[in-house]
Amino acid sequence: MTTPPAPVPGLPDRLTIREVGPRDGLQPERPQPVERRVDLVRSLVGAGVSTIEVAAFVSPRAVPAMAEASAVVAGVRDALAAATGGGGTGGDVTLVALVPNVRGARMAAESGVDALTLTVSASEAYSQRNVHMSVDESLAQVEAVRDAVGDALPLDTVVSCAFGSPYEGDLEPADVAALGRRALAAGSTSLTYADTTGMATPARVAAVLGETGTDVGLHMHDTRGTALVNVYAAMQLGVRRFDTAVGGLGGSPFAAGAGGNLATEDLVHLCDDVGVETGIDLAALLAVSAQVAELVGHAVPSRVAAAGPRSRLHPG
Repeated sequence: MTTPPAPVPGLPDRLTIREVGPRDGLQPERPQPVERRVDLVRSLVGAGVSTIEVAAFVSPRAVPAMAEASAVVAGVRDALAAATGGGGTGGDVTLVALVPNVRGARMAAESGVDALTLTVSASEAYSQRNVHMSVDESLAQVEAVRDAVGDALPLDTVVSCAFGSPYEGDLEPADVAALGRRALAAGSTSLTYADTTGMATPARVAAVLGETGTDVGLHMHDTRGTALVNVYAAMQLGVRRFDTAVGGLGGSPFAAGAGGNLATEDLVHLCDDVGVETGIDLAALLAVSAQVAELVGHAVPSRVAAAGPRSRLHPG
């Protein structure tokens, strides 16, 4: 047996990964039955994933794949309770739901989720196409949601198009950071900056983080093949929280050619080799990725799912 490489200097000891596959990943796919969505979350928990965005409390007419969100949360809660012998709901597992407004937030809170996410775009044009609201109107939803749910649930505001807009091009990092500060003032408990259409590069990541600081999450899409290198650059700068989707599913329907999320297994595979702990078992996660490919009926974009981990050697 070969000696594993030493940890790479300058990287964190551990990352927090928020798995968004059951929501962001499945959202553009054909609708799946509640029980299959619940089974996906249960499989992810079995692989060691501890923070999962499980549903979106949005109009089923607008997003058919996210219908019956309350039933999904209830099914996951029941499955996790059964896995712990009825004595709990999954221990350290955090269930997250995306909400667009007060109505969705109240439904999510009543369902029993542990945390909420809400999206505000740094791009005015993208905001109008995505949620049919101005940026200021979206920010008002942050304050309204906080007032509606009180302090009971953490609220992470995801700032979309933080590294550029498909309609307006480059955005000023100082303006993106100012929007984040406004979201915090409105009641957000944390911020995640999203490369919604894959426009980021390491230099642009550094520029935004230079304005926002590194106590933020990042949500990277792989439209132009830079998601993993962007995350690695952010890790070196001090970021410790990232969104990923099993299989690399996802992609914005409001921007032509937008690619999926950074695949969870691609990030875990890298972290395993450079000495960064994620708490996720790669072999078990790859089995879930195969389950996802069967679920959606097509191959997933993940490179590691396609090629296998580097430890898988071919004979001769």
